[in-house]
Amino acid sequence: MLEKTFGLLFYLKPARNQKGTVRYVYLRITVDGKVAELSTKKLWNTERWNSSVGRPAGNKEDAKTLNAYLDMLTAKVYQAKKMLTEDDKEISAEGLKNILLGKSNETRTILEVFAHHNEQMEALVGQEFAPLTLKRYKTAKEHTASFIKWKYKKDDMAIKDLNYEFITEFNFWLRSARGCNHNSAIKYMSNLKKVVLICVNNKWLKKDPFQGFKLTKKEVVKNPLSRDELRRLTEKVFEVERISQVRDIFLFCCYTGLAYVDVKQLKTTDIVVGMDGEPWIDTTRQKTDAPTRIPLLDTALEIIEKYKDHPQCCAAGVVLPVLSNQKMNAYLKEIANLCEISKTLTFHIARHTFATTVTLSNKVPIETVSKMLGHRSLKQTMIYAKILDVKISEDMKGLRERLKGM
Repeated sequence: MLEKTFGLLFYLKPARNQKGTVRYVYLRITVDGKVAELSTKKLWNTERWNSSVGRPAGNKEDAKTLNAYLDMLTAKVYQAKKMLTEDDKEISAEGLKNILLGKSNETRTILEVFAHHNEQMEALVGQEFAPLTLKRYKTAKEHTASFIKWKYKKDDMAIKDLNYEFITEFNFWLRSARGCNHNSAIKYMSNLKKVVLICVNNKWLKKDPFQGFKLTKKEVVKNPLSRDELRRLTEKVFEVERISQVRDIFLFCCYTGLAYVDVKQLKTTDIVVGMDGEPWIDTTRQKTDAPTRIPLLDTALEIIEKYKDHPQCCAAGVVLPVLSNQKMNAYLKEIANLCEISKTLTFHIARHTFATTVTLSNKVPIETVSKMLGHRSLKQTMIYAKILDVKISEDMKGLRERLKGM
């Protein structure tokens, strides 16, 4: 970086409508001809001011005191200039002034940058980000704030104080005090890392505190419903209409792969006629904002037909009368008991069942399944394919038959 012209000058300046000979002492910082001025908040008489050197005249005690104060300010300016040089940052008159006033980037805080990031993300929801993504970042910010309060007894922290210890302690706190499982903790850590990288790229932080910290998720295998369990669930007759309704919505997800939030918001206008002349779902996943097109199987079509005149569906223009997530999960627990299914029924299990028992096990290509699930990469879908014991058994059975004929 080329050396810039640099100058400091103290001078007297009257306040607005100020009369008499007493003036405020101001500091003028000049860098490459550009000027920034700030008040020292000190008063001095013009008759005792040496304008040629920009300092109080005489050897009286008050002159010595003010001179010492101005020397201290001068030293602070040079210290700020040195700091900017060492950090390879642009040196400007306004930048030096801001450092003296405590408004520099060095005083930026973690939660301040996090909040600004979330505000920008919120403005782009529906264009570049899904609502659930924003919700996760807001939760990550809340967790970060709670951790800072718990660990450091502060409402916020300066960015420059972020270090590897903060990262490891925050990760432990998420898993212990907050009770997050490994993958949930890693998600929140990843959200924080994005904000930290903003600070690093803006040179507000010299070193990435995440360096050396592995953000690796554990592969979680959730068993889908087997064919027998899916049959039992389908054939079970319930005396309570509300339980039957929840079962039907769960089954709909088993045969479409939709997540809870997607089926809840599924509009009648999202059911279209596909290129094959058959009914399709044409929607966008809330979680990833990825377009999803799914041909409707007979079971799913029967469920749509069953509820087309339901008051909730007619009033809101939705396909199915979906209850709150909390109520749905409560009923699903009861349904599992009534159907003698030991697995915990969740909408993630329904989506998993569609991917495995309904499609992959019936030789639907994994590329097709991935597209219907709204996955952005085949790698996401491969997780489902790994647990298909039934498919493995069938493949090996075929191999045995072929080997017998050799």
